[in-house]
Amino acid sequence: MTRTLLKNAHYISHESGLPEVRAGHIAIEGDRIAAIVPELSGTEFADFEPLDFSGRLVSPGLINSHTHAVLLVLRGTVEDIEGNLVYQYMVPASYLLEPQQRAAIARLACAEAIRSGTTTMVDPLRHVADYAPAMIETGMRLWLAESCADAVTTEVGRGTYRFDRDFGETFLTRTRDLIDRFHGAENDRVRVMIAAHAPDNCSPWMLGELKALAQQHGLRRTVHLSQIISEKQQVEALHGCTSTEYLDRNGFLGDDLIAVHWTFCNESDVARLAETGTWLAHCPASMSAKGPHPLPMKAILDHGVKIVIGTDNMTEDMFHAMKMAMTLHRGAYGRAVTPAPQTVFNYATVNAARALDHSGIGQIAPGMKADLAVFNLMTPAMAPRLSAVSNLVHYGHPGVVTDTMVDGRFLMRDGQLTTIDEPAAIAEAQAATDSMWARFAEQEKGVPLPATDLA
Repeated sequence: MTRTLLKNAHYISHESGLPEVRAGHIAIEGDRIAAIVPELSGTEFADFEPLDFSGRLVSPGLINSHTHAVLLVLRGTVEDIEGNLVYQYMVPASYLLEPQQRAAIARLACAEAIRSGTTTMVDPLRHVADYAPAMIETGMRLWLAESCADAVTTEVGRGTYRFDRDFGETFLTRTRDLIDRFHGAENDRVRVMIAAHAPDNCSPWMLGELKALAQQHGLRRTVHLSQIISEKQQVEALHGCTSTEYLDRNGFLGDDLIAVHWTFCNESDVARLAETGTWLAHCPASMSAKGPHPLPMKAILDHGVKIVIGTDNMTEDMFHAMKMAMTLHRGAYGRAVTPAPQTVFNYATVNAARALDHSGIGQIAPGMKADLAVFNLMTPAMAPRLSAVSNLVHYGHPGVVTDTMVDGRFLMRDGQLTTIDEPAAIAEAQAATDSMWARFAEQEKGVPLPATDLA
């Protein structure tokens, strides 16, 4: 069993509920924090490997509560294209990639996440078994889910909603296989979630099947909610109600559900979501590529909705997400100073751990998992400072991260990735992206292609 002592560190404590910076020495034994002491005396921790963390701030690892690693293939393209991005670009891209290409792009996403101080990713998409091993090999903590639908999603981009139970059974079978193969793997570092893609493409039958699977295996659930205008219109046409009301009628809301986006929710929806304890996973950066995300943020904050944040598509940079979250949430009150940086930091740490029902992550304390991000206090973005947490949320970026650790194992040490061959990962992901866009041009006739400046 490895024993490591992080000496002379500053660290972020959540003893009071809000993040506060304290000084101390952190002893790590195996995959957990064994002790935190303000001073060292005698031969205490003599059998631990000492590492001098002077000038560094040890933080709970950031938790990305909603991302699609494989959709990094779309980076720098759909942000600048009009249209139905979900059904005309994201869905086709997820199908056009070959298994090894999905793995290559997911591996690069993990590299970016690790460099951003992220230790946990929640990743629902399609063909997850193709890329799950590549993500697992990086050492990250993962919640994986096959994003299920029984509307034929490959046809929606062409204007057709057709429900097909055989199509839906494909995803249910993949979900069962994911549970059997990966749930609890790697000493419980990998877990599986139940994912309904969205209310517009999941019939009451599909929602019922997914809820039953979650109850059978005791799994958390997630769904895109009121994400895009075509979803809103389809649910209203089919069911005569909002997406929230549709999920509620089918018993799909609850405190075990992380619902993502909420773009077209109304205040009545928000009140019901708050009442049921449903979590909002806000992805402010990806949803604001064409202007500020227009979700009903004031109602969300006023109703005390439980909030976590994610990066969603095209990036794994949680600093970007935290900055955008604070800007948009404050904007709901018109140039306010609420929420505080400490509250936003909690979205990415303690709140996310609670949403995932994992009592061992999200905080630094004895007995907790050693899932840590380490920030360089002696870098321009972190100086001068009165509040390190304020600096992190307002001005932090991946360049301030020196080390990332999961289960007591360094995934990045002194700025060097230890579980990923970074140059190879970049080259392989680029080749996969080039190949996917070539197939996209051949098969998705009539859908505008992104501009390119490549020679």
